[in-house]
Order: sequence, then C-alpha cells, then structure tokens
Amino acid sequence: MKTVLALMLLLLPTACHSQDDETARQLTGGEPGRGRAAIRRYGCGSCHEVPGIEGARGLVGPPLTNIADRLYLAGQLPNTPENMRRWISDPQGVEKGTAMPDMHVTAGDARDIAAYLYTLRR
Repeated sequence: MKTVLALMLLLLPTACHSQDDETARQLTGGEPGRGRAAIRRYGCGSCHEVPGIEGARGLVGPPLTNIADRLYLAGQLPNTPENMRRWISDPQGVEKGTAMPDMHVTAGDARDIAAYLYTLRR
C-alpha cells in the first residue's frame, strides 16, 4: 500500500503538468514545449522572471509567475489567448511607448509562447 501511495505522489505532478499543457494547447493552438524554447530564443528572461526557464530572472518587466491566472495583460487587456498572442507579437501596437519592445515574434512563436505562459498557474 505504501508503495502504491508513493508512486501516486510521484506521478501526480506529472499528471497535473500534462493536464496544464493540454489545456494550454486547447486554449492557444500552440505547443508549450516550443514556447519554452522560443522564450529562451527571444531572450524574454532578460527582462522578465519566467518560471521554468533557466536564467530568466529579469527585473525590467513584471514577473510572469502565475500569468495564466491574471485578469489583465499589460494592465489593460483582458487575459485571453488572443490578447496574449497580440501583446507578445505587437506590444507597441497595443500600447504606444510601452517598455516592452517589438521583438518581431512570429505568429507561430507567439502562439507557442502563449501556450507555455498559460501553463503558469498557481
């Protein structure tokens, strides 16, 4: 019995993580694993703290911890998958003069980054 309980406790985080990934895929049409790689490639961690991304400890922008649970993005956009992709792709188009630069994120990469960010829940 103890062995079964221990095995269940070991598998629980994986099952939850897998469920979070699947939910994020369905919400965004993106792939969280590719999003994680894109976050590293675009250097998002130089400005943001991003859980699960090694070295992503930037202090310029807000930490992205639990971003999937937030009501608003950029202080003004309702937190929806479409608005997340829009903000990632064209921050200056959403808010002229924002500190977030246009990183020329492709539509596919924005979808994948949004998918990863939607796995960041409490």
